[in-house]
Amino acid sequence: MLVFVGLIFVVIGLIHFYLWKRLARDPLRPGRARRVGAIVAVVLALLVPATLIGTRTGHAEWLAWPGYLWLALMFYLLVTLALLEIPRAAVLLWWRASARAEPGTEEKPAPGAHAAAVAGVAARSEDAAAAPANETASSTIATGESTRDQDGKDHGDGGGDRTGIERRLLLSRGAAIFAGLTAAGITGYGVKTALGAPQLDRWSMPMAKLPRAMDGTRLAVVSDIHLGPLTGTRHVGRIVDLINSVKADIVCVVGDLVDGTVAELGRFATPLADIESRYGAYFVTGNHEYYSGYAPWIEEVTRLGLRPLRNERVEINGLDLAGVNDLGGTQYDDGPDFANALGDRDTARPVVLMAHQPAAAHEAAPFGVDLQVSGHTHGGQMAPFNLLVKLEQPVVSGYGNVDGVPVYVTNGAGFWGPPVRVGAPPQVTVVELRTA
Repeated sequence: MLVFVGLIFVVIGLIHFYLWKRLARDPLRPGRARRVGAIVAVVLALLVPATLIGTRTGHAEWLAWPGYLWLALMFYLLVTLALLEIPRAAVLLWWRASARAEPGTEEKPAPGAHAAAVAGVAARSEDAAAAPANETASSTIATGESTRDQDGKDHGDGGGDRTGIERRLLLSRGAAIFAGLTAAGITGYGVKTALGAPQLDRWSMPMAKLPRAMDGTRLAVVSDIHLGPLTGTRHVGRIVDLINSVKADIVCVVGDLVDGTVAELGRFATPLADIESRYGAYFVTGNHEYYSGYAPWIEEVTRLGLRPLRNERVEINGLDLAGVNDLGGTQYDDGPDFANALGDRDTARPVVLMAHQPAAAHEAAPFGVDLQVSGHTHGGQMAPFNLLVKLEQPVVSGYGNVDGVPVYVTNGAGFWGPPVRVGAPPQVTVVELRTA
């Protein structure tokens, strides 16, 4: 564990060193501004772990807004600057190639100039011999990257000429400004999306074994509400309003309801008691319930009218609705039990499985599940992070097939960490079951 934490600190440090280099060192001349940039980079590097640790333990929730906003901005600065590295390198190579291809600017010596030059060199050599060696070295250092002749022209030692320096400075400043504006724009858009009302997503699922009487049954699936220090008091209320607007037959809350204890967040969850559905509302744990004290939350959601499905199932007019504890519950001796939830049942009835993580379908496959509804991924939350989520979960957003199990993954109605969503708007999904 200590090794992992240490690795995280190293990665955070390297990211901020890179950002400092591209946003402060390269575009700024040596001086006060560059030093201030270095101090800011160090402060921001310390802010990231302080935010993650402070908000997780509940000891520094005041860091949530500045810390998580910087985390999102840092991510998009990193992505934008990394994408700019290729055109930046191409421009530098083009400049160097152009400099080598330019014809020489030195004038041809006039008749008799060679002898004069030899005499001049000899005279300068005599003067140099009379000067102390250390004075000559100091003079060489002081001249820096270029020397100036009697005509005032710069003659560099290759890539260090003044024109090249100015070009690189201009290129670095342009890249820094572009990256800053791009990252700020994307982050601002993501904040507006994340804090806005969730969208309604509709999807139809044919089931061969579905009784005709249940044709058209609507499941309102919501996940990853993530009640926490940044969500505010209206967050759950407008989600419940959206659920009630579709007049669902069954409501499935598939985990990650909270990011804190009942004592801290219980009052924000009270609108859940207003959920309306024909056959009831059901709940399964997500990994974040285990970080927040899952047992008190099980009691709280039960008090609010949701029925927890803890490795069990219920029969609803010829349809089995099953639920398993989250895969992460294994570390808390409260893991999933697929055999208890899905075994020894009438296989003539279709079964819908509520499981927080799409990856649970691997273990559910042997039990002939007709549909699994999940969340957990947030749809990637912040593109292009969705590409990394794909490495862990078989389905990131929408419909997929995992080992023969149809899986539908909703984006979730909230957010975790940065209050930012890009490319994956918050949503509540209505799954309509149809007879095949």
